[in-house]
Amino acid sequence: MDETRPPNLDSFTPRQIVEELDRYVIGQRDAKRMVAIALRTRWRRQRLPDHLRDEVIPKNIIMIGPTGIGKTEISRRLAKLAQAPFIKVEASKFTEVGYVGRDCESMVRDLVEQAITMVKTEYAERIQKKAEAQGEERLLDLLLPPPAPKAPPGIFDEASREAQAPPPNESYEATRSKLRLQLREGKLDHRSVELEVKDKSGIPIGVISNIGGMEQIQDQLQEMLGGMFPAKKKKRTVKVPEALEILLQEEAQKLIDMEAVVKEAVTKTEQNGIIFLDEIDKIAGREGTLGPDVSREGVQRDLLPIVEGSTVTTKYGPVKTDHILFIAAGAFHVAKPSDLIPELQGRFPIRVELEPLTKDDFIRILTEPQNALVKQYTALLETEGVTLDFTRAGLEEIAATAVLVNERSENIGARRLFTIMERLLEQISFEAPELSEKKITIDAQAVKERLKDVIKDEDLSRYIL
Repeated sequence: MDETRPPNLDSFTPRQIVEELDRYVIGQRDAKRMVAIALRTRWRRQRLPDHLRDEVIPKNIIMIGPTGIGKTEISRRLAKLAQAPFIKVEASKFTEVGYVGRDCESMVRDLVEQAITMVKTEYAERIQKKAEAQGEERLLDLLLPPPAPKAPPGIFDEASREAQAPPPNESYEATRSKLRLQLREGKLDHRSVELEVKDKSGIPIGVISNIGGMEQIQDQLQEMLGGMFPAKKKKRTVKVPEALEILLQEEAQKLIDMEAVVKEAVTKTEQNGIIFLDEIDKIAGREGTLGPDVSREGVQRDLLPIVEGSTVTTKYGPVKTDHILFIAAGAFHVAKPSDLIPELQGRFPIRVELEPLTKDDFIRILTEPQNALVKQYTALLETEGVTLDFTRAGLEEIAATAVLVNERSENIGARRLFTIMERLLEQISFEAPELSEKKITIDAQAVKERLKDVIKDEDLSRYIL
């Protein structure tokens, strides 16, 4: 763990936020600075007096630049850093009310679901030990049922009496303690037990979820039908490790206070939620045009109240969107931010243009981030005992190839490196278990040799790289 990192995420300064983002995203200094300021502004707002706090609206951001240069990654890492609910949605999948497509409010409902999952995970970690202890006790009850109270003669036959009685010369508690020890040591993993579990098969109403505006109706139907029909249970015979996992989950569900989870999740959504609206340039359209542009403007007008601040009805209750941070992104090759309706433009006061990636950026992307591709492939092949050694010249050749292919065909930014690396290491990955030579050097010559046919044929490279 990096000891220079502040002990509390709340104490991150904008400079430290940028440094943290640098660990995963190469370049794009301006974009990182803007999102760092937006995150710090939230921290400042929480410390304002009540009457002023509600007046401070989020500084929503529009990121402008082609695909594959880090727009989504910056937003995702920012949300992870802030431990905030985060979802990414494509603006182009929404359509205005009355058309077939998803309702714009559904993204807020999805954000709440994400927050519920986050908070439930936090609560589950807190009660983990207690749930494990209770799950273990229930499993021991199945493996060694408690002795039945003494019954009058004749009610149980001799076989039943022997099955339920503890072994001779040992008390029930002593036997149970031995079983508990064997369970923890894994000596009972081969045994099976019979459990009663909930039958998850229900009324298949999910078919309506693709119809615009029907998500809320579906949720209400499921809740209503769930209340009318009690959950069915069925018996399953499972191995001890799986039984322990099932019982642990059941006990955790009992211990988690769902009312507290929902309350905290809604607060997290309202105060810390981040929605990343991708492809916003695809819905840029103004009045005075015919055809699909009319629907595009409709989507913008449906998005406007949500970005502006409104109350969205969810199955967990009303959720206010006034302080959710919206980060929009688009290539804006054809449309311009000024093509958005004026009201929506006004709700995204911060504009930042991301820089195209250079050959040097590609080299850094391959090697520097914690999740760098070279580190990933090296670690994957080490599991087969194969050591990959990428020379500097080899990395430069990979980067130069990515730049060349991006110029020739569609520029997909750093994503081009994925296809090139996969093509470059395809044969090694396939033959890795059988290779006699366990150390392989990837130099410039090896890269050229492996990719020469594809690079030479421009039409072929469009399909393969």
